[in-house]
Amino acid sequence: MSASQSPLFGSVEDVAERLAGVGYLASTAVATTVYLADRLGKPLLVEGPAGVGKTELAKAVAEATKSELVRLQCYEGIDEARALYEWNHAKQLLRITAGQGTESWDQTRDDVFSEEFLLPRPLLTAIRRADPTVLLVDEMDKADVEVEGLLLEVLSDFQVTVPEMGTITATRRPFAVLTSNSTRELSEALKRRCLFLHLDFPDADLERRIVLSRVPELAEALVDALVRTVRVLRGLELRKSPSVAETIDWGRTLLALGLDTLDDEAVRTTLGVVLKHQSDQVKAAAELRLN
Repeated sequence: MSASQSPLFGSVEDVAERLAGVGYLASTAVATTVYLADRLGKPLLVEGPAGVGKTELAKAVAEATKSELVRLQCYEGIDEARALYEWNHAKQLLRITAGQGTESWDQTRDDVFSEEFLLPRPLLTAIRRADPTVLLVDEMDKADVEVEGLLLEVLSDFQVTVPEMGTITATRRPFAVLTSNSTRELSEALKRRCLFLHLDFPDADLERRIVLSRVPELAEALVDALVRTVRVLRGLELRKSPSVAETIDWGRTLLALGLDTLDDEAVRTTLGVVLKHQSDQVKAAAELRLN
């Protein structure tokens, strides 16, 4: 039995409106790709530099559709037990000990490899949910290549095989979002199963609207200056360019300090909000002539 594909959105415009309703201002390209991923029942692979809103997109889709967000945070060395499922070995051992001398091994084995002793991890959790679910596989490029092989079965048919219990198939297909910072190339087999979306830093107008939506108390002239300065910083060869979230934090910082202009002194004293490496701050200070 294949998983059902109850759509979460009615149109591209519906995507844009509902995401905006939870504070995520999506471009037409983003809204269109999200709509197609939903309609076609395909996972969405979102690539781009850190801090452009890849993870936030998945969170916004979950919030806008009142879906449960199930997140698998990838890291070097993550394995099947952390991504898919594992057995509760301590509980199994107690059960085996309790059954010694009173039942056959066949009876004990059937019992210890049952639902009671299964510990589902994010992938299995998302597949088994009957309610609307957004599955976020975050920073996929940090995981080993072997984990991609594990994902292929999950993303192809939205099913998981547990040898001791058989194949578990989704009754309701989750909306799956995979993110990547492009630190390594993902396999072609994985990419074929996904729709692709590249997110970059927003243009000046969109970033301005994002900041105003998140920090509406800021004067528009100050927001303009803020966005212009951040765009200059992103044009430098920095170890870590300011993210959109850090632009918003900078706006909140200026508001908290009661500053109404972004002059040299304001930039100098608050630069640590957006640049987190000393070498970046030194380079930015020289470029902006803050010294």
